[in-house]
Amino acid sequence: MSRISKDQVKHVAHLARLAITEEEAEMLTNQLDSIITFAEQLNELNTDNVQPLTHVLNMKNVMREDTPQKGLPVEEVLKNAPDHKDGQVRVPSILE
Repeated sequence: MSRISKDQVKHVAHLARLAITEEEAEMLTNQLDSIITFAEQLNELNTDNVQPLTHVLNMKNVMREDTPQKGLPVEEVLKNAPDHKDGQVRVPSILE
């Protein structure tokens, strides 16, 4: 017995604005039924002692510790700026 009907497949295709033929609707009905059957098999597994995963690999943060450090001197930063005034970088105005 199919868990999804051809009419449901056509309805979803219509909602997604997909034009499908009768043959495609039949093929998709069979494929989606197989996917649903497989998902139902997964529901039968005992997962009581299985810890939830956020990633399949054991990942760890490899970034350095975030510690505050003294930045560059203002004079050194401003010497690279094409235009500056009163210790700040000047940029062209974008608002009219």
